[in-house]
Amino acid sequence: MILLAASAAVTLPLALLAGASGVFTPAAAAHVAFAVGIVPLIFGAMLHFVPVLTRSGSPQRRIAQLPFLAQAAGVAAVLAMQGVLPAAALHAAATVDAAIAVVLLVWMRRRSRRALGSPHPGWRWYAAALLVLVAALAVVPPLTAGAAPALLRLFHLHANTLGFVGLAALGTLPVLLPTALGRPDAQAAPWLRRRLPVAVAGVVALAVGAAVVWPLALVGAAFLAVVAGGLLAHWLRTFGWRAIVADGAAAPLAAALAFFALLQLLGASHGLPGGGDGNRMIAAFAAGFLLPLVTGALSQLLPVWRWPGPKTPARDEMRRRLVRCGRLRAALLPAAGLAFAAGLAPAGAALAGIGLLLFFADLAAALRVVREAR
Repeated sequence: MILLAASAAVTLPLALLAGASGVFTPAAAAHVAFAVGIVPLIFGAMLHFVPVLTRSGSPQRRIAQLPFLAQAAGVAAVLAMQGVLPAAALHAAATVDAAIAVVLLVWMRRRSRRALGSPHPGWRWYAAALLVLVAALAVVPPLTAGAAPALLRLFHLHANTLGFVGLAALGTLPVLLPTALGRPDAQAAPWLRRRLPVAVAGVVALAVGAAVVWPLALVGAAFLAVVAGGLLAHWLRTFGWRAIVADGAAAPLAAALAFFALLQLLGASHGLPGGGDGNRMIAAFAAGFLLPLVTGALSQLLPVWRWPGPKTPARDEMRRRLVRCGRLRAALLPAAGLAFAAGLAPAGAALAGIGLLLFFADLAAALRVVREAR
C-alpha cells in the first residue's frame, strides 16, 4: 500500500505539470493521474478496507498484486495515447483493468458471504464503483474507433471520475473521517445503506445525461450534490466544525467532500453544446477533490500501513508530522480547483503546487520517523 500511495502522490502533480506544459496530450496527462495513480490506489484501498468491513483476513497474495497489474496497464494506456505504443495497447489496458475489476468484485462478494455476522454496508459502495468502472472501460474500443467520440468520451469521463472514484470515496469517507477524529459515528453504516441507491442513480443519470441529454445530467448532479452535502451536514452536526477543522487529516477530507458537492452542477454542464472545457474541469476535479482527498487519507492511513496493529509512539509521531499542514492544504487545494474551474490555470497550478509542496514537506518529516524507529 505504501508503494501505491507513493505512486499516487507523485503521479498527480506529474499529470498536472505534463498537461500544462504540453509534453503529454491532455488525455495522456489525465490518465497519468487516474490510470497510473488513482485507480491502483483505490484498488489497494479496497483490499485494505474490505477485510475490515467483512471482518475477514488479509487478501491472498495473488489478489494483493492486482493493483500493480492495473498500474502497469495504466502505463501502457498512457504510452498508447502518446503514440509510443500501438492503439491496440489501449484496448488491452482497458481489458486488463476491467478484468481486475471483475475479479475484485467476485472476491468482495465472497468475503461478504463469509463475514462473521452482517458485513458493513461500505463494501457495497466499492462493488458499485467497480461496476461503474467496467461500464466506463466498455466504451473504450468504440471510442477509440471513432464511434460517437464526443458522447462516449463524456460518458467515460463522468463514469470514471464521479462514478468509480466518487462512489469509492463516498463509501470510504463515512468511516475514514470519524476514524481520523478518533470518535465513533453510529450513523455511518445506516447512512451508507440508505444513500447507496441515490448515489448510484445520480452517477448513472449524470454520466448518461452528460453524454446524451443534459437535463438528465442536472438530475444526476443534484442527486450527488444532495448525497455529498448531506454527509457533510451530518458531520457538522455530529462532530462540529471546530473539531473537523482542528484535525489536519479530517480538514482536507471534509474540504474534498465539499468541493465534490460544489462541482456537480459544473460537471453537468458538459452535456450542453459548448458547455465547458472538459480538460479544465478534469484539472479542477484533480486539484480540488482528488488532492485533498488523497493527502488527507494518506495522512491518516500511512502510519497505520507502516505500523499495523496496536498504536505505537512512532505511529502517533508519524501521523502528527503528516497532519502538520493539513488545515492549510484544506484551504489551498479546493481554491486551486476553483481557479482551474474558472479558467485561471496559472493560479490553480500555483495553489496546487504550494499545497503539494506542503504535503511533501510533511511526508519527508514523517519518513524520518520511520528511519528513527529502525
